[in-house]
Amino acid sequence: MPDFATSASPAVQHQLDRLWSLSPGADILGLERITALLARLGNPQDSLPPVLHVAGTNGKGSTCAFLRSAIEAAGLTAHVYTSPHLVRFNERIRIAGSLIQDDALAALLKEVLDIAGDIGASFFEVTTAAAFLAFSRTPADACIVEVGLGGRLDATNVIARPLVTGIAQLGIDHQSFLGDTAEEIAGEKAGIAKQGIPLVTMRYPASVADRVETVARVARARISAAGDAWFFSADDSKLVYRDAAGRIETPLPNLAGPHQPENLALAIAMLRHQDRLAIPPEALRTAAGTARWPARMQRLGKGPLADLLPAGSELWLDGGHNPAAAATVAATLRQIAFPGTGRSEVHLILGMLSNKDPAGLLAPFADLATTLHAVPVPSHEHHSPEALVAIARGLHIAANTATDVPSALADITAAADPAEPPIILVLGSLYLAGEVLAANDEAPD
Repeated sequence: MPDFATSASPAVQHQLDRLWSLSPGADILGLERITALLARLGNPQDSLPPVLHVAGTNGKGSTCAFLRSAIEAAGLTAHVYTSPHLVRFNERIRIAGSLIQDDALAALLKEVLDIAGDIGASFFEVTTAAAFLAFSRTPADACIVEVGLGGRLDATNVIARPLVTGIAQLGIDHQSFLGDTAEEIAGEKAGIAKQGIPLVTMRYPASVADRVETVARVARARISAAGDAWFFSADDSKLVYRDAAGRIETPLPNLAGPHQPENLALAIAMLRHQDRLAIPPEALRTAAGTARWPARMQRLGKGPLADLLPAGSELWLDGGHNPAAAATVAATLRQIAFPGTGRSEVHLILGMLSNKDPAGLLAPFADLATTLHAVPVPSHEHHSPEALVAIARGLHIAANTATDVPSALADITAAADPAEPPIILVLGSLYLAGEVLAANDEAPD
């Protein structure tokens, strides 16, 4: 899908306009173009600090957030490359702990674009090259790299010798690129495996685990799977992790959701299955409480959008857009709305890109949502609000369209019982999530 990135910096925007003109959102997987582009730049990917490379359908961003927090809690520095951005393009490239500045970003994009002319590199490939160039020029102790799409043919997979690789939760998404079955998708994600490098994975269904293990074996990677090489459990107060090196207890993650302990555990396992970064147990415990990953079951604070709601309301935001993500988000929302014997009304505001599955996303919310307001996703190809309403009503969710998120919030407020402040969740698209964060003055920093 096209990436309509914009910037308040004229210098950055000029380069983004060039990037859009050169490569209008082409989604073509393969390593030929990124390899040629990086070669022209002197192969900066070969001069990075130790790389922690993370793939997965859901949870890879949260895993990266826990990795960064643990590394920084240990007194070390980390570069971080993630995608997509939510509000500012700069969010994709974090240099030694800080988002890249506009002047540096503009210069890097110009440098890459000036040399990329006849290669036909995609938006993501140019961005990846710029990130690797930036990381190669600034000292840091580690480099955390999130896979963009898939793994085997993703532009980030040019890193020949990462420190450790990891795969988070696997599910069905991006079928037109990765395959129609969970096993095919798992094989593509496992393509980040490298000879002699630890590949740390979650516990998967047998057929999926078999596919991951087959790919790892062919690559001659050292696979370390949950339930085999490492173990974790969580109760109401703590997470317990153990492996051959011993046992660690941490607080529960501050990131909301019953799925976050497994993402924290994966990050711990990745750090425990490498031998170049000294990460003490106390840093792992600190990471549980300090990791931040915006737009993943994030409760919004006071701001222009939240102030539209009745006192006591809760406004939540999640960019999840596939059935696996929806299942975990719905489970989290159920805990929030039904904390005990009480029950709160739950209202969804949904916008989805046209290549996503609305019915699969909405199914877990069928017995949870009081209402749904369907909205467009500005500047992106999206399912029409009318189509989303029809799907929601087919699941017996009371649904209507709204022109935008503020209008939907106004409708919910008008119908709310002042004695029962509502819980609202905006979901379905990271691009929509970015619009919401910007509108509520909560851009990531």
